[in-house]
Amino acid sequence: MSTGLSSQVRWHEQQVTTQMRSELMRQKGACIWFTGLSGSGKSTLANALDYELHRAGKRTYLLDGDNFRHGLCRDLGMNESDRVENIRRAGEVAKLMVDAGLVVICAFISPYQRDRDRVRALFGPSQFLEVYVSTPLAQCEHRDPKGLYNKARRGLINGFTGIDSPYEIPTTAEFIVDTSVEPLQDSVRRLLGHSEQLVS
Repeated sequence: MSTGLSSQVRWHEQQVTTQMRSELMRQKGACIWFTGLSGSGKSTLANALDYELHRAGKRTYLLDGDNFRHGLCRDLGMNESDRVENIRRAGEVAKLMVDAGLVVICAFISPYQRDRDRVRALFGPSQFLEVYVSTPLAQCEHRDPKGLYNKARRGLINGFTGIDSPYEIPTTAEFIVDTSVEPLQDSVRRLLGHSEQLVS
C-alpha cells in the first residue's frame, strides 16, 4: 500500500479533546477486543456484553468481523495480507470511536499476534481490554455454525484459520474465556466487572 501521500499529510489538532467528549458522555472511551477461532463464541459474547453495557447506560458500539466485511472491508479477500489490512482498518475505526468517547466492542478472529499488538498500541493502557475466547478447535468445529469448517476440511475453502492457516494464541490477553465450559451468563458477568472498571 502506497504511503506517498500520507507522509505529506500533517495532523490537524482539534479544539474538542477526547477528555472533553468523555466528560460530556460521562464515561471513558475504551476498546474491548475479542479474538478467537471461528465458532468460538466471540460474536455471541460481544453482543451480550454490548447489550448489558447499554442497559447500564453506557454508550457503546459493536464492530463484528463478518459485518465489517460487508462495508469498509468488502474489497478485501482472505489471504494473509488482506487479513492484516482488515485488522488494521478495524483498529483505526475503533480508535476514532474511542476518541469520540464510545465503548467499542470488537469481535474479530484476528489470528496474528503482531496485528493484535498493533491494535493495542493505538490505545492507552487504560483504554484497551483484550478478550481471548479460548474455546478449543474441536468444539468450534463441532458447532460449525456457518458450515465453514466442513468446507475447509473438504478443500473448498483455502487458508481457513485453525485448519490450514494458523491462529496464534494471545500472549497478552487480560481476559480469557472458554465458552465450551463456562455458561454465557457467567462469562458476561465476569466481563462486565472488567469492562465497568475500564470505562467508569
